[in-house]
Amino acid sequence: MTPLAFAKLHGAGNDYLFVDGIRDATLEAELLAPHVAALCDRHRGVGSDGVILLVRGAGDAVRMVMWNADGSRGAFCGNGVRCLAYLARVRGHVSDDTVEIDTDVGRVRVELRRDPRGAVVGGRSTLPPLTLAPRSESDTLAGRALRWRRAATGNPHAVVLLPAGIDLEMLPVARLGAAFQADARFDGGVNVEFVTVLADDRIRCRTFERGSGETLACGSGATAAAAVARAEGRVRGDRIAVELRGGELQVEFDADGPRLAGPCALVCEGTADLDALGTAPQRGS
Repeated sequence: MTPLAFAKLHGAGNDYLFVDGIRDATLEAELLAPHVAALCDRHRGVGSDGVILLVRGAGDAVRMVMWNADGSRGAFCGNGVRCLAYLARVRGHVSDDTVEIDTDVGRVRVELRRDPRGAVVGGRSTLPPLTLAPRSESDTLAGRALRWRRAATGNPHAVVLLPAGIDLEMLPVARLGAAFQADARFDGGVNVEFVTVLADDRIRCRTFERGSGETLACGSGATAAAAVARAEGRVRGDRIAVELRGGELQVEFDADGPRLAGPCALVCEGTADLDALGTAPQRGS
């Protein structure tokens, strides 16, 4: 048996398995990577949207190393950084509720939020620089005419602003999201946000993430969706609420860039047997 200690946390339903490489310095990314897809399998593994390794960063910071559910490397996770800050704080790896986190796309800062009893229940974070394409694109994908605008907030995104009257819950997100991944214009894949506008300061979003499929929430995707809706004049103001299948996130815009606020919670802690899981994806029939 090769045991792997993990903690499972989620931010608005976006769940990850966290491995503490500070507590156990022998857990290196190269050793963990071959087992990620098997760990994330929701039938024969533990089940999650991905795996995040917590290690020391530069100076007083900690560092995020992350993988998507299919085992591919991810650069950033807007919900994952809140959960990582939570874990680093409660395990004593940092000494303050403001946590600096190094990622593959730069450093972000998470300000943890506590409830009246003192328990960590969420946080507010900075994000990697936001970029927006100057104009929208349109085409027919998977038999459906779509219009989208590209954005990046640590991850590449294609934000599809849907016309009024579209039932977002009836949209074939899995089929449409897969069509974006197969399109040669999105080399390396792309996270796709399907968005409806609910009010001047509120949108609803479903996300298909590259390497993971549809997730209950995507933090960088919520930020990209709010930014595109704002740029297109579909919402107004500096604070946009984003409703997702797993909960609600708040996106704030100021001169220094976007901020993302939302919940984080510990689900469980446990030990997985890497020998039993193996190294290949294990999917049910």
